[in-house]
Amino acid sequence: MAYPYKKMTSEDFDYIRSVTASDRVWVGDEIAKEYYRDEMPEYGVFPPELYVEVLNKEEISAIMAYAYKENIPVVCRGAGTGLAGGATCKYGGIMLSVMRMNRIFPIDRKNQTITAEPGALLIDIQAAAAAGGLFYPPDPGEKTASIGGNVITNAGGMKAVRYGLTRDFVRCIEAVMPDGSIMNFSSNVVKNTTGYDVKDLVIGSEGTLCILTQVTLKLLPAPTCTCTLVMPFRSLEECADMVPKVLELPFVPTAIEFLERELIDIVERNLNKMFPVKQGEAVLIVMYDASSKQELDSAVEAAAEAALANGALDCCIAGTPERAGAVWSVRGGILEGMKADSVAQEECDVVVPRARIAEYVKAAKKIASAHGIRVEPCGHCGDGNIHTEMLRGPEMSDQEWKEATHASLVELYALSKELGGQLSGEHGIGNGRLEFLEEFAGPRMIALYKAIKLAFDDKLILNPGKVIEYNK
Repeated sequence: MAYPYKKMTSEDFDYIRSVTASDRVWVGDEIAKEYYRDEMPEYGVFPPELYVEVLNKEEISAIMAYAYKENIPVVCRGAGTGLAGGATCKYGGIMLSVMRMNRIFPIDRKNQTITAEPGALLIDIQAAAAAGGLFYPPDPGEKTASIGGNVITNAGGMKAVRYGLTRDFVRCIEAVMPDGSIMNFSSNVVKNTTGYDVKDLVIGSEGTLCILTQVTLKLLPAPTCTCTLVMPFRSLEECADMVPKVLELPFVPTAIEFLERELIDIVERNLNKMFPVKQGEAVLIVMYDASSKQELDSAVEAAAEAALANGALDCCIAGTPERAGAVWSVRGGILEGMKADSVAQEECDVVVPRARIAEYVKAAKKIASAHGIRVEPCGHCGDGNIHTEMLRGPEMSDQEWKEATHASLVELYALSKELGGQLSGEHGIGNGRLEFLEEFAGPRMIALYKAIKLAFDDKLILNPGKVIEYNK
């Protein structure tokens, strides 16, 4: 391990230009400030020394081989939509953008897969699959995220209840290692027990192990019918208690989300997106996919009966694409709405067992309130991933906000662990949750994480200071 990292010189800048192109390299003050951070500037704003947009794996390989030799840190960046401070240059060095590597190759119909470069957008992957009569299910809220970013953070999203996470759809990965070598992890096969499953280590590694250059994704036959239900309840506790009832039904839901009325009001007020159901202090949103209208009708009827039998004020069917779109548009506008409604935001992205959701939410509200913070929980309750959104009011000073959020997070993470949960359900560790990981995971697990990092990146040059921090 070599610390400190090398401060880049004009010779280093010239070399990067020589293996790419001068019009794709920016240095120092030339670099746009949007590249200093991700969607959560609260987790760090760090200027890179050089920003480069690469076109292919050969350019990445040349840059990494040089950085490895010269001990220069490198951070790979996709669309910059992360929420954990992950794709930021904490120790300067090179920011390497893969957004020009955005090709999507023709669907492999025999294997029902699609292959793409890391800069391709999720929304374009989904559209390409749909154009071929197939379906790419992972559906995180940010559709303009890059597919490489989705894979490297193991993105979840609203449809994980039925279909799983990004990990469940990755067949194989091509990547550049920190020393510049090009590797392939797995291949386009359904089953594989050949050695350690390195592919699954890379998925969700947050850009700390290698740089993804191409990914092959599994596709499914597209569902022919879909329906969204909105179940309003008198309280969030009643709403959360309904989740296991939905999951006990013989029909697997595609998505189960909950929203409190106050959060709906924030989105309506700030974004002018209107939620079609006005009843209830909290609502449960349930989506079903099916291959026939008969199957879909049976699922909807069973869910509606269960909702009304368990205290729902109503069970509203968003029967048209427009009404369903209005429901999901409000759900998707939460982060933007909160940013418009508060001075600053902090989020606790825990995941707890589904049976403990109501218990977590109730306790989380008390914890944040005790520290003077307004809190708005929402989330993917079908898989227990609760987004505990903390909002800063105009009356709080910077120091008060910092102290209150830190104290709240310490207690919220302890609560999640006590309930059998985990530190992060989908946003990852990055830089934002780094200080809480060791206490949560324990020393033996941290030692394993460090050993894995060193096995891939013995000089610690790739996205240093994220997930695991060595140089303290």
